[in-house]
Amino acid sequence: MEIKTFKVEEWMNEYEMEAVYNIAETCVDSLTVNELISIDGTDPAVFFQEMGKKKLTYGDIEGSPAFRQLVANLYDEVKPENVLVMNGAIGANFLVFYSLVKPGDHVVSVHPTYQQLYDVPASFGATVDLLRLTPENNFLPDIEVLRSLVNEKTKLICINNPNNPSGAIIEREMLEEIVEIARSVGAYILCDEVYRGLWQDENTVVPSIVDLYEKGIVTQSMSKVFSLAGVRLGWIAGPKEVIAECIRHRDYTTISCSMIDDLLAVHALKNYDKVLERNLKIVRDNLAILDEWVRNEPSVTYIKPRAGTTAMLKYDLPISSEEFCIGLFKANGAFLTPGSCFDMEGYLRIGYACETEVLRQGLEKVSEYIGSLSGVEV
Repeated sequence: MEIKTFKVEEWMNEYEMEAVYNIAETCVDSLTVNELISIDGTDPAVFFQEMGKKKLTYGDIEGSPAFRQLVANLYDEVKPENVLVMNGAIGANFLVFYSLVKPGDHVVSVHPTYQQLYDVPASFGATVDLLRLTPENNFLPDIEVLRSLVNEKTKLICINNPNNPSGAIIEREMLEEIVEIARSVGAYILCDEVYRGLWQDENTVVPSIVDLYEKGIVTQSMSKVFSLAGVRLGWIAGPKEVIAECIRHRDYTTISCSMIDDLLAVHALKNYDKVLERNLKIVRDNLAILDEWVRNEPSVTYIKPRAGTTAMLKYDLPISSEEFCIGLFKANGAFLTPGSCFDMEGYLRIGYACETEVLRQGLEKVSEYIGSLSGVEV
């Protein structure tokens, strides 16, 4: 199996741990274990005393009943038996492709997005066409282009809503158009929804693809919205036949996920509203800071994100995005992701949902570095 290097993950692995100002991170500022447990007033000592009585078995192979029920509660049309626990959304996405995609199949994926959504199906022998998302169209799919790309061999249409890296939202009307196109050729829609719920506008209501389409498949995780990347759990929600096929293939790769992670995830899911309240304040306060910085930084423009934790910054300087990010990192420890990781040269991806003070200081360091490139003191 031939597969390309996963550019954004390689980049993060190379530099992230030594960053002084990590404004490339895509999770909302992580919770500590004690913060998670006490978010509803639970005494952590009592919680862990009960956990200490657990035998460290494989646990529930497909996810605990509580986990599957609480995940199902996040949707309108999903039952617990239509939920399968996985080792993060990255494991969930991989398992969907491993279970459904065969040589000769056709897949359409939006781009830019998480590289896994187009390079993994290609590695399994599918023909993959990219549906380009452009800033001119606010990083939203062109429906007529999508219509022209699908054919009778199209097995999957892959979307990412909200989008990483742009923060764009595909709303109900456009989702329904995508469903109509998929249904016309009998294709599944895989929607990576790891940022779903992190809306900037409190009045935003965007349905999940599993609540719109009988062949809709969702992947999600505890990492982004729940601030629990260290709890290596995600899930697949989808049609009965898809879950069954995923379970069949999963037996060769996973066996089970951690029962300890499951316990922590269940506590977070029980307190979804409290976790989301905390995290919405972070992403909304921090985007206001980023927005003001962009307005005052002459070399930088952007399409303001409507959701999620990331944005693409377009810069006007005679330097490649990788050279910019390496130079910035070496100059002062501020850490961004080059647009080249998304095939978007001339852009930088920022993760703005970190600690607020880290964001403020990191942006100051970016301005200092831009000033040094431009010969302007900041």
